[in-house]
Amino acid sequence: MPETRQRPATTGVRPIEAGGGIEAHWHDRHQIVYAGRGVLSVSTDAGSWIAPATRAIWVPAGTVHEHRAYGETALHTVGLTENPLSLDAPSALVVSPLLRELILTYTFGDGSSGERDRLHAVMLDQLRRSPQRPTYLPTPRDPRLAAACQVLQDDPADNRTLPELGLQIGASERTLSRLCKTDLGMTFPQWRTQLRLHHALRLLAEGHQVTQVAHACGWASTSAFIDTFRRAFGHTPGARRA
Repeated sequence: MPETRQRPATTGVRPIEAGGGIEAHWHDRHQIVYAGRGVLSVSTDAGSWIAPATRAIWVPAGTVHEHRAYGETALHTVGLTENPLSLDAPSALVVSPLLRELILTYTFGDGSSGERDRLHAVMLDQLRRSPQRPTYLPTPRDPRLAAACQVLQDDPADNRTLPELGLQIGASERTLSRLCKTDLGMTFPQWRTQLRLHHALRLLAEGHQVTQVAHACGWASTSAFIDTFRRAFGHTPGARRA
């Protein structure tokens, strides 16, 4: 990442234009990041997390990260001195309808100090109950695996197998499979699915139709894309658009 600087972990809401973002920085406090509208990604040297409206991203204090918006995005942030989740690495959290309303209300800053204190306490309770869900796309570090992954990042619809990609970059299937486990912590098919889901969320936020997104991201059919999306995010891509 480029040179970083410290920013205050503020609580509030700010609009970000499509394609805009916040360059690499870090906070001395923990932060909850939530896109009330649009889709937001948080990236570190280790990888990226992406958050539709059903996810929030936990960013621990001291983590160098950057934000990128897809579609017109409303960025809601909550700065926290305490660590209610006991997590020392970024993570994507499920946002229930109640937690969403708590975050929106709290970050808009309305109400007396007493009311905000009560909102804060309930919000922390809800955060503690929020399960983690993987929207994480790890960054490969080995140059051989990075070359294979870059092919798919350039074209998520590329359906070549790991042995076929290995032939292109000059690495064996066994080597690449081993690197997936050690470098990425997941199998190659799992990483490819995460990549496609990240790309799909971006395209949906930019206004593309569900069928177009399914084909652009490499799913064999629209129904297969909808099923995978629903299992990952708890709702259909059409519901996300609505």
